[in-house]
Amino acid sequence: MPAPRVIVTRPAREAARWVEALRAAGLDAQALPLIAIEPVADGKELQAARQRLDGYAALMFVSAAAAEHFFDDARAFSDGLRPRCWATGPGTVRALQQAGVPVSAIDAPAADAEQFDSEALWARVHAQVHAGVRVLIVRGGDASGQPAGRAWLAREIAAAGGTCDTVVAYRRRPAPLDAAARTLAGEGARGEAVWLFSSAEAIAHLRAALPVTAWTSARAIATHPRIAEAARDAGFGAVRVSSPALAALIASIESFA
Repeated sequence: MPAPRVIVTRPAREAARWVEALRAAGLDAQALPLIAIEPVADGKELQAARQRLDGYAALMFVSAAAAEHFFDDARAFSDGLRPRCWATGPGTVRALQQAGVPVSAIDAPAADAEQFDSEALWARVHAQVHAGVRVLIVRGGDASGQPAGRAWLAREIAAAGGTCDTVVAYRRRPAPLDAAARTLAGEGARGEAVWLFSSAEAIAHLRAALPVTAWTSARAIATHPRIAEAARDAGFGAVRVSSPALAALIASIESFA
């Protein structure tokens, strides 16, 4: 039996890269972005953060979008950059390098790590934090521009004696679903395709967009246990957890055949 169609729910730019990689592996992959990435409405705080980089021992980027928007139209800020740049995974590392940050200045989980998250990053960088150390967390915000996401790393930094600031570099909003997207979502709801989730927020957006849809026949792969829990809470009938590495995702997708 052939592997099922894969629905890639990442934001549009990320989804395109993953669709290409999965298709190159012989899988039928389609993009259905559930999160839209937009610039902040008022860039004053972001600009101010760019101008005080020397006050930080490290800049922590929660995603590739955080790196792209922090350095957007400001590549000069990466020239002679003194703080360490922390990244949660390979996509964020690539974005930092594209912004001109040298790989020698970047700390991230190993490329073959089981998970790319704050916990895996903290295991690599915690020795850098002690009393007096300041860290800037560059992250996304909700539709109104307020910081959105877990505060786990900020609590760990504080517990180690450090000081943590946050700046919102972009906004995350529900992506609108056109007729084609709703048709594809219907296939996924009926179990005719496998959902690939890398964010619990994407699951929340899907439920809000299709509030009367039953998900008991739906099959999903989640790249983190917390995301898998959100899928199960939404009623997805079959949920599996996979490492975000491409080979592991392909094996998980093929296991649904």
